Amino acid sequence: MKKDTRQVMDALVLVFQFGINMIVPIFLCCLLGFWIGNKTGISWMMIPFFFIGALAGFTNIYKMARKVYDRDNKDRKHVKKD
Repeated sequence: MKKDTRQVMDALVLVFQFGINMIVPIFLCCLLGFWIGNKTGISWMMIPFFFIGALAGFTNIYKMARKVYDRDNKDRKHVKKD
């Protein structure tokens, strides 16, 4: 595979991972909030759980982006400039 094609594929996988890392916590927290709301009779319980899920998703994305950034900087330091 060409180097350019490999970079494009890596970028697409990274974008997909960002999406999954954001959507899954929001979905699970909304589902949990809906279930708790139905059990307790508090219909608006999904709203705070949505924000909790969004916060968890942003935290996941931040951690993943930080790892990618640190790895890229580490790789660039090891490359010799001729």
